[in-house]
Amino acid sequence: MKKELSAIDAKYEAQKIAFGPMYFQAVIALRDLGILEYISKHRKGVEIDAIVANLDVTEYGVNLLIEAAEILGVLEIEDEKVKITKTGFFLLKDEMTRVNVNFMNDVCYLGAKAMTESIKNSKPEGLKTLGDWPTIYQGLSILPEPAKTAWFEFDHYYSDNAFPDALKIVFEKKPGLIFDVGGNTGKWSFACCDYDPEVRIKILDLPVQINVAKGNAAERGLLERIDFHEIDLLDSSQKIPKGADVIWMSQFLDCFSKEQIVQILKNAWQAASTETTLYILEPFFDNQNYPAAHYSLVATSLYFTIMANGNSKMYRIGTMKELVRLAGFEVVETYPLIGDSYHTILECKKVP
Repeated sequence: MKKELSAIDAKYEAQKIAFGPMYFQAVIALRDLGILEYISKHRKGVEIDAIVANLDVTEYGVNLLIEAAEILGVLEIEDEKVKITKTGFFLLKDEMTRVNVNFMNDVCYLGAKAMTESIKNSKPEGLKTLGDWPTIYQGLSILPEPAKTAWFEFDHYYSDNAFPDALKIVFEKKPGLIFDVGGNTGKWSFACCDYDPEVRIKILDLPVQINVAKGNAAERGLLERIDFHEIDLLDSSQKIPKGADVIWMSQFLDCFSKEQIVQILKNAWQAASTETTLYILEPFFDNQNYPAAHYSLVATSLYFTIMANGNSKMYRIGTMKELVRLAGFEVVETYPLIGDSYHTILECKKVP
């Protein structure tokens, strides 16, 4: 049974929420000013005077940020020396944390104030802080920096770790032609080409993303093995072509509402034969081993609301399986948390 908070503790938790944005930006300043890195190099601690003397930051600024970091448990002061804590170490050195912090700061932070309007209007009202597009997907290749780098690092971090085990699963049946639906920059397609020198790929995506993927494929000399098909899957008149041995959707369906997912999967159903295998790779938030992953994935749903398209989210595994069923497929195999990743693969077959 969950322990009931006292009124004093509950009030403290409420203040964490109230001042959360300020504390977040204090950590950003600690990092960007080099204070956190400098302190981390002194395992036995360092005096504040030494920090001021060695960095281009005033004593006022150093004290201000250290006091905030001490509240957060990022730094601690002992015998008048400042030391980095385990939490501070993860903020500085952990890749997942670095990617998440940059994504929140560079992509989502300014737009987050539009949360209420985004939910009311079912539109990503915060996206205006980055550009004038109906959804973020039309603008991915031309996002302003540092948002562009932060977005792609975030996207790739939460997919690339799954690729080695995903490739083994997909190629167990030796497919000749794979449709990479929502292929983005082409990273999965290129990994497939590296894994099997005989496989052919067709990337299906919006025109702006196809241009990026085609340029990346050209750099790798893969244009003879990879074809490209421009498609807007929210337009029901545009059909996925037939002929694939495998239809692959990697971190793609979470970009859509439940109704849109069913529409897209029905499009895949009309393109599939009874021999076609549909693979869905997703990080389902209720199917994680660690609370940090669950916490991060639920926060990602809020990004979809304010910045991406206003109506999509990270899903529960049971919800996705039900949407698959509604579209005319059945899940014939579930591969949970493959490799060193947060992802599950649903292997699906068309129900005639």
